[in-house]
Amino acid sequence: MSAKDNALKFSTKTGSPEKLKSDCIVAGVFEDRKLSATARVLDKASKGRIAAALKSGDMDGRAGSTLLLRELPGIAAARVLLVGLGKQDEFAEKAYRDAVATSVKAVSNTAAREALIALGEIKVGKRSADWNIAQAAIVAGDALYRFDRMKSKPDNQARLGHISFLSGNNAVAKGLKQGAAITQGMALARDLGNTPSNVCTPTYLANQAKQLAKTYGFKCRAMDKAACEKLGMGSFLSVAKGSDKPPMFIELRHDGGKKGEQPIVLVGKAITFDAGGISLKPPADMDEMNYDMSGGGAVLGAFRAIGELGLKLNVVGLVPACENLPDAHANKPGDIVTSMSGQTIEILNTDAEGRLILCDALTYAERFKPAAVVDLATLTGACVIALGHHPSALYANDDKLAQALEQAADHAWDRVWRMPLWDEYQEQLKSNLADMANIGGRAGGSITAACFLERFAKNYAWAHLDIAGTAYRSGRDKKGSTGRPVPLLVQYLIDQEGKR
Repeated sequence: MSAKDNALKFSTKTGSPEKLKSDCIVAGVFEDRKLSATARVLDKASKGRIAAALKSGDMDGRAGSTLLLRELPGIAAARVLLVGLGKQDEFAEKAYRDAVATSVKAVSNTAAREALIALGEIKVGKRSADWNIAQAAIVAGDALYRFDRMKSKPDNQARLGHISFLSGNNAVAKGLKQGAAITQGMALARDLGNTPSNVCTPTYLANQAKQLAKTYGFKCRAMDKAACEKLGMGSFLSVAKGSDKPPMFIELRHDGGKKGEQPIVLVGKAITFDAGGISLKPPADMDEMNYDMSGGGAVLGAFRAIGELGLKLNVVGLVPACENLPDAHANKPGDIVTSMSGQTIEILNTDAEGRLILCDALTYAERFKPAAVVDLATLTGACVIALGHHPSALYANDDKLAQALEQAADHAWDRVWRMPLWDEYQEQLKSNLADMANIGGRAGGSITAACFLERFAKNYAWAHLDIAGTAYRSGRDKKGSTGRPVPLLVQYLIDQEGKR
């Protein structure tokens, strides 16, 4: 479901599954027709109807398979959906998430408006019941998300709008609350990413931040060009020169922790459209460059989840937002600009603009005396070549921060892979005319981009997430925002709240 309609509801149910009323109850079957605990109860209540259906050859439990049975005797639910889980000895996180996604999509193709999912009882490695429920909520939200508001005839057909999870007790309530909040945060990030750049401008993002502040009680500042000039943000503002859309530097604050406690600062790149500037991109896939604001969108999505959870933590969100377009005023290769830190930058490629807006945001972050700063950006195509679309690249100047993010990423199943920040790479950023160049050549492009940012993050623990391969999907049939890395960010903040 989209963040706008916010129709998807979550809850838990306790009790014997055959007695629980539902439009559809979902139970698992392993390969060789081995029934899960709930499936065994339902089979017994229906006097063997489930086992008989499996024996007939309609389903054998292979991963991705489903079998829908209607009006079974002795079962209060109108439908029973059996979902294949694959081999029991190989059942792990991916298989569990795939089974939830498969079942939710299958139920959504029926007339059911509510479903009871009984897959959380299945052991997934060393994961807890809370993890099972939280992940099920996140996966369900992802499977049911749609973005059709820009169509002349949106799909207003009634859909699956309420998902319950079978639980033997109420101990999973915490996991469900966190999963639901992450789902809402992801939906907002996806909506912002999928909104085209002629609508989602820097001013639009600033207004979304103001609405979040109003809803959840955050503090919000949206600084215009004049305010950024006073701050000396010459690098950020240089990127915005080629567009007639005014830049905005957005600051959100959640003061949920103790007064004076050092905040965690999240910084998100928000290029609402990236044509590459004078170093113009090739036409192929340029339509996807509205997703270059995905870092900023994820920061706003994380703040929505923060608001839903009421985290007892001080968090600051910084979103430098502008467009990167070519005109007579735009940055040119060979130009030299002065950053907020006073360091000068020779621009060798105007399409390496994300680091030019992030560097001033990283300098601005110093004023908060942060406990840690995490920036996230669709920064480099080189990251996609290196890692593909599964993990985000993680860079850090602090091992403890890197380890905390890796642990959160594993728990959230929003995974990362740590990359090197060796001094040897810094040599590639040398400039004869300025303090540094904004690119370091093709070799190690994602690494040299991170090394550039590191120069502006010397005074605090800092991490950089290159999300170019994970923030959105490409291609006409698959194009769309994923909402990542909202799960990782929110889990990291939850973990830090627990430590404090």
